[in-house]
Amino acid sequence: METYNAEARSHVESRSDGDVRVVVMAGEFDIDNVTDLRIALDPAASGVTRFVLDVAAVTFVDSAALGIMLQPALDRPVVLAGAVPRRLARLLELTGADMVFATAPSVAEGTVMVVPPRQG
Repeated sequence: METYNAEARSHVESRSDGDVRVVVMAGEFDIDNVTDLRIALDPAASGVTRFVLDVAAVTFVDSAALGIMLQPALDRPVVLAGAVPRRLARLLELTGADMVFATAPSVAEGTVMVVPPRQG
């Protein structure tokens, strides 16, 4: 498991589960502290067929962080796992990004669930 904690306001952990990268996000993510998130969600990561983001402990996401969350979704599934916090759910709804992400009740389910291809 890789742990990133350069910013006190946010915490990112990532680990591989086969060809799935699980990324645990906690705290506030904005333009000033997205470096760790960018590393964990590298859209050029080889051998990764899916990203599962545990977002249950996220308290804030700005447009810069949302853009980073969306990058890997251009060519592979990104699943939001756990209860999506109300503020994040509202941002996803307002931007239409809720149509991009699949959702799962848990990380375990997010790693194995069938994700239908996006219509686009």
